[in-house]
Amino acid sequence: MTNFFEGTGDGTRAVRAGLPEPVKHEPTLPGPVFAAHFHLPGDPTGPYTYGRDENPTWTHLERAIGELEAPGRDDVETLVFASGMAAISAVLFSQLSAGDTVVLPSDGYQVLPLVRGQLEAYGIEVRTAATGGDAQLDVLDGAKLLWIETPSNPGLDVCDVRRLVAAARARGCLVAVDNTLATPLGQRPLELRADFSVASGTKQLTGHGDVLLGYVSGGDAATMASVRRWRKIVGAIPGPMEAWLAHRSLATLHLRVERQNASALVIAEALRDRSENLGVRYPGLPGDPSHKIASQQMRRFGCVVSFTLPTRARADRFLDALRLVDDATSFGGVRSTAERRGRWGGDAVPEGFIRFSVGAEDPEDLVADVLQALDRSAT
Repeated sequence: MTNFFEGTGDGTRAVRAGLPEPVKHEPTLPGPVFAAHFHLPGDPTGPYTYGRDENPTWTHLERAIGELEAPGRDDVETLVFASGMAAISAVLFSQLSAGDTVVLPSDGYQVLPLVRGQLEAYGIEVRTAATGGDAQLDVLDGAKLLWIETPSNPGLDVCDVRRLVAAARARGCLVAVDNTLATPLGQRPLELRADFSVASGTKQLTGHGDVLLGYVSGGDAATMASVRRWRKIVGAIPGPMEAWLAHRSLATLHLRVERQNASALVIAEALRDRSENLGVRYPGLPGDPSHKIASQQMRRFGCVVSFTLPTRARADRFLDALRLVDDATSFGGVRSTAERRGRWGGDAVPEGFIRFSVGAEDPEDLVADVLQALDRSAT
């Protein structure tokens, strides 16, 4: 399908992406198709044969995400999954086999240690290194796949994707980038020459905290065919209602991202200016260790701000004192959330580390709420 919006802005693209050609009396975005099977007389040809393989609702969403991840490219394929972890697993387990080596971030998503255990059980060597300082370069020799998470979750470190991709290609190594925190409006890994852009659509892509979804985009037909085959084998497919809700949500992605990113910077600045040193991290904040390289490869810096309070008790008091912010996990929703990330036990962060996901509320209200909660929790 030709991409008609390659020369347009992000807002126009987000609103129009993946829509079918207009048909009189038909909805502009067709409703979800609930079907386990399709009429299929004769030989099994055509796109829709069985509901585990394809669904028209997925098709519209996959085209839409592809247009956001790689505007103007008709060779990029996108596959949607039941969750972000289903998408991550599909890339890892479709590309790696016993005897291969993979490099993972040591400071990435907290489920990656579980993934490591499963990879090693299958005879795959796993090496890890931190995101910051491009440390994964030091353990790259002999690897078949490099997994990058930038900005990292929850620490918000950034690595030089172009540099890592160039080094990986010189070694014959594939590169996958977890683009969840940035979204396609903040960063386009395929333009940075990565082989895969992978993300949890559960987060800011859909933005309302009501959908579990993941996707993989890639420009090589052979590697994407193996990802598709893995999806078929495992059956990690999204429901049509989830896919439809996700596509509907894309229409407001640009508006949400613009508001949330701008507010995140305001909150990061307010936290930075406190008299107490909170160790504030936000890639869009001048002076942040990640800001220089982030500015070279990101167009927007995300909606997540992190900072550290001196004790677990102080962090708990801070969360209890917030009035506009929900104490909940995940990020990217229109309603602001915050959590003491150490409660999960899977991240190498201090007990008082706070991951703050900035929503779409008025920024001055959020700042006032955060500041009063800091004041109240200090006593």
